[in-house]
Amino acid sequence: MHTPAATLGWLSIVRLGLVQTSLGAIVVLAISTLNRIMVVEYALPASVPGALVALHYAVQMLRPRLGHGSDVGGRRTRWIIGGMSLLAAGGIVAALGTAELGASHALALAVAIVGYVLIGLGAGAAGTSLLVVVAKEVAPERRAAAATVLWIMMIAGFAITSGIVAHHLDPFSPTRLVSVISCANLIALVVAVLAVYGVEGSTRQGRAAREQRPAAPERAFRTVLAQVWAEPRTRRFAIFVFVSMLAYSAEELLLEPFGGVVFGLTPGGTARLSGAMHGGSVLGMILVAVACTGLRLGSPRRWVSAGCTASALALVIVGAGGVVGPGWPIVPAVFLLGLANGAFAVAAIGSMMELAGLARDGREGVRMGLWGGAQAVAFAAGGLAGTASVDLIRPVLTAPSLAYLCVFATQAALFLVAALIVRAPDSDSAARACAPELRSLETATASAFRGDSP
Repeated sequence: MHTPAATLGWLSIVRLGLVQTSLGAIVVLAISTLNRIMVVEYALPASVPGALVALHYAVQMLRPRLGHGSDVGGRRTRWIIGGMSLLAAGGIVAALGTAELGASHALALAVAIVGYVLIGLGAGAAGTSLLVVVAKEVAPERRAAAATVLWIMMIAGFAITSGIVAHHLDPFSPTRLVSVISCANLIALVVAVLAVYGVEGSTRQGRAAREQRPAAPERAFRTVLAQVWAEPRTRRFAIFVFVSMLAYSAEELLLEPFGGVVFGLTPGGTARLSGAMHGGSVLGMILVAVACTGLRLGSPRRWVSAGCTASALALVIVGAGGVVGPGWPIVPAVFLLGLANGAFAVAAIGSMMELAGLARDGREGVRMGLWGGAQAVAFAAGGLAGTASVDLIRPVLTAPSLAYLCVFATQAALFLVAALIVRAPDSDSAARACAPELRSLETATASAFRGDSP
């Protein structure tokens, strides 16, 4: 008789990574491919797809509520499959709306809005529950490597899907757009369902967690969220996620315009700049996974702090290059930024899984949802604030490079604040002694998620 392993093995981790690949494949079509088609083929202002992408992030503020739903049910697989189904349906609806732009803008945008709301709900439900499964059933010493597997496979989903879809979209037509997007989304859904089926609860640890699940009656979501928010470590990590992602979110939106405006790079040159950043990011993820899982050099928490500090330094180096001018080694500087970002990101995900897996109280989904919601809000606000800041500062300063330097320096300062937050001790006395600025962040974040006065 086969005895199940105590925790998930590498094959099961890769299977969960395929779910992340499928999720990334659907999302990238909505935020990249459809974005481009709206602006180029249908000549819409860039703010229109930008608002739709922001909407899908805003909907993900519901992640804590979605996580609570999976906590109550106890089985995350149905939430992953349900979320992926919503996500695939939303991608198809968004494509239908985009294809309708040639006939009726009002109807097309109404349909697209429905699609992007479904995309946000699906990504929130599937992504939150997937991370909870990894947090609960992967051994602690493997979590950093598991986070790396999931995120590299998601990036692979971005790259593979974008390339295949781009090939099949030529020559462009609304009918071809809908058929290609629909096929891609349905394939991704089938892959995700086959990959996740039977993984949850397949380990002794997973079965024991279900059997030892607290028998307390279901509590109202607001009550559970307030109790989770009252935990100093959970609250502080949510603030860390918000601050760090606020710093991180604008980088990709700013990088290629920065290369073109300040360094005079061609579109191909700025694309190579983005490639250097993504390459550095993947390498940073791999290095942290090897350091934490293979060599046991430091905890994910220490790597989070180091990654944030290195990201701040790299941002200053990139921004200073704009002031120095053409002789500056901008590609190596951007590669360094990607390396630091990758180390920070995968260590943060590993820390998130570690914190979620510590308490076996049936509230893992709410905690993971709270952190995911903080990330979504930061992405929605950070991208808009970063790009708008450049537009506002440029008329005031004499050179565009100074405007970009100001924004990069602000992002660097946010990364340093995030590093200080994650280094804070875990004791209640330290939490009570936190700085007034940190308390203000707690109040603001609490109001955003609970919708009431602090």
